[in-house]
Amino acid sequence: MHFNPYGGAAAQIAAELVNLGDAADPATLTAIFKDRMTVSAVQDHEATEIVAWAKRLRRVFEADPDTRVDLVNALLHDSASKPYISTHDGKAPHLHYVDAQAGTAPRVRAYTAGGLAHLVCDAPDRFGVCSREGCETVYVDVSRNGRRRFCSTRCATRVHVADHRTRQAS
Repeated sequence: MHFNPYGGAAAQIAAELVNLGDAADPATLTAIFKDRMTVSAVQDHEATEIVAWAKRLRRVFEADPDTRVDLVNALLHDSASKPYISTHDGKAPHLHYVDAQAGTAPRVRAYTAGGLAHLVCDAPDRFGVCSREGCETVYVDVSRNGRRRFCSTRCATRVHVADHRTRQAS
């Protein structure tokens, strides 16, 4: 499936941040953002802000579709400035939600909030928390058929094998 830049890459970054949890150190965050957001280095204080933001992002993935709208609107309110069209670095025109001169944490907040907003509007059933009991990993479904329920093939296989064994036993 083809997403726009915010609904796709930004939503996927949001999922990555949520899945990192408290293990989001500056080096790991820099690696995530380097090629996708032109962030050269994340500082310690920025990493702390981003970890706190990721906790708010998790609530969107966990929420039911009706609640997601309010949660994302709150994220947008707390993160976004006036959107504008940018053509930097020879790229095609695309939206930015915060000034390019803003620090890393405000840029991450605006980018991920914008990505989740597009996802909630365009494909609200294409993200969530893994359906395997005990797995808290979140995902964005970019599959062709859009029927993903698990974070990975490994979790899906575990559930399907357990279901098969239960059927065989009875």
